Order: sequence, then C-alpha cells, then structure tokens
Amino acid sequence: MRAIVQRVSRARVIVEGSVTAEIAAGFMILLGVGRDDTSVVAVTMAGKIANLRIFDDDQGKMNRSLLDVKGSALVVSQFTLYGDARGQRRPSFIAAALPEQARKLYEEFSEALHRLGVTVATGVFQARMLVELVNEGPVTILLDSDKTF
Repeated sequence: MRAIVQRVSRARVIVEGSVTAEIAAGFMILLGVGRDDTSVVAVTMAGKIANLRIFDDDQGKMNRSLLDVKGSALVVSQFTLYGDARGQRRPSFIAAALPEQARKLYEEFSEALHRLGVTVATGVFQARMLVELVNEGPVTILLDSDKTF
C-alpha cells in the first residue's frame, strides 16, 4: 500500500460539478492499493498515518499527530501511485490491485482510521475527481508498506 499524506488546512473532492467530500484541517491522503496488500496492511497503514507526527507543537516542531490535533482525513483512492514508468514513457499499472480488491482495502483503510477516532471523508471510488487542497507548510510525506521509499 502506498500513500501520499499532505498536511492541509482544507481539502475537497468534486465529482461532476458537485462537492462530494470536504474537510477542514487534517490530512489529504492519496491511497494506492497494491496486488499483494491485505487487510492487515490496511489497518497498519491507517495506524501509522493517524499517529504520524507532522503537526506543529507549541515550539513549532513537528511533534503532534492527526489524533493529537483532532484533525480530519480526506482519503482518495489513487491506483496511479503504483504506476511504473521506469524505462518507458507510458506507465505500467500491473502492480496495482484490481478494482474489487482495491475498493475493499480502501474502505477497510478508511474504516480503520475512523475506528481510531479520525473523522474521515472519502472520494468516489473509480470516479474522475477534481481534488482541491491547501497544503500547509507545505508538508508532504510518502509512505509505502513495503518500505521501498
């Protein structure tokens, strides 16, 4: 599983001209599901992200988590995080999970975040979405369950 986590002051998803999800301060999470991912990976990744300390404390150091600041999360499925463009111009997505598996684990990830106490909004799975966000900092963290980066 791969995630791009952005600390935001606000974010929203628009599908066919309508806002379908919106959050104030928290995380914009672009989530890619790989072919070998499991429910355990989804729950583990949710825990890692919820506890990721990238919000400022009183001294201005990144020392608070999403749980500490009671922030929200906007989770958007993005299979293109598994795009492999090494040696070619058109990316291959062979490492991405098939839609049925990806949807299941995307929903399990979102539910695991919710169970941890995070207010969660989601994009629309397999829809063409416009994603708007204001990245605070900017702070952007890349996570990979296989620890390839």
